[in-house]
Amino acid sequence: MANPKLFTPLRIRNLELENRIVIAPMCQYSAEDGCMTDWHSLHLGHLALSGAGLLTIEAAAVSPEGRITFADVGLYDDKTEQAMAGVLKTIRKWSDIPVGIQLAHAGRKASTYKPWDKQGQIPPDQQGGWQTVAPSAMPYSDGYTIPLALESHDLAKIRDQFAQAAKRAARIGIDLIQIHAAHGYLLHQFLSPLTNQRTDNYGGSLENRARFPLEVVDAVREAFPADKAISVRISATDWVEGGFNLEEAVAFSKMLEARGVDVIHVSSGGLHPDQKIGVYPGYQVPLARAVKNAVNIPVVAVGLITEPEHAEAIVASGDADFVAIARGALYNPRWPWHAAATLGAQVSAPNQYLRCQPHTLKNLFKS
Repeated sequence: MANPKLFTPLRIRNLELENRIVIAPMCQYSAEDGCMTDWHSLHLGHLALSGAGLLTIEAAAVSPEGRITFADVGLYDDKTEQAMAGVLKTIRKWSDIPVGIQLAHAGRKASTYKPWDKQGQIPPDQQGGWQTVAPSAMPYSDGYTIPLALESHDLAKIRDQFAQAAKRAARIGIDLIQIHAAHGYLLHQFLSPLTNQRTDNYGGSLENRARFPLEVVDAVREAFPADKAISVRISATDWVEGGFNLEEAVAFSKMLEARGVDVIHVSSGGLHPDQKIGVYPGYQVPLARAVKNAVNIPVVAVGLITEPEHAEAIVASGDADFVAIARGALYNPRWPWHAAATLGAQVSAPNQYLRCQPHTLKNLFKS
């Protein structure tokens, strides 16, 4: 294939990405008191050598209470910042891949067990658990603790926590921030009428439900250097009748663009246990396409994009500007190499690995 679109560069604010492949954030549930460990150096180190255009660090909670589990990564105090800085230093010693981070607050979906240990939520009176918060006092599911409804002073505190995390991210040299407003976590909980039953200025109409997420975007944009990019990850539908839907997601995306957001990453679901999702390769691409058609900033598509030809078709057709790979990159950390080989493109590789280039692919690696 001549000049595949998947391997053309694209600039986002001051960030030049050499191709359109993004390693999506993937929680590892392997932190200690919010601090990254050697596991993260190994995990992210593999992915930093993948040849992708951007590597995104997993959801980093902006407060201890914002973690999904007690073993989640945080970026909320000096210790968590120093631990992350150490991992980033190791990565950057051997790779020049741009590195982003996803900043998050889990809201009512916080205080859960690590997924390989047990499903569900740890009660606040048990070790590893704490009292959760949400827009409204509605638990995620049966057996979950009823969250405390956030008051106005709580919202101001959380806005500031996002801003402080953004400052910490800038201090350690993060290239891009992604604000997590998807998958049923706090900002998504504000957006969806299924979880936001407030009667104040933060509930009711879409304009009101979007108010707090947009305030967080404003706070992060102000705290993060003006020349660095910000993205937002959204769930474009709850897959539940009466929930946040594609029409509202398109309207919200326009609001984000007007606020100075540089990229919108389009996912779906995660808010409600009754969601009904028809999963197939690229099942979320139509959602990305709808957002892409409504905004003038880059859009990321994600979700069972496993084949290079499929990824190329998504970008070449204009359905999205980037494709994000998550579990596929865990299974095959050199996915971008194989995509480049399949499509006849070139990809970056470390000097230590240049001799692994197959004889039949003499121009695979960039010199």
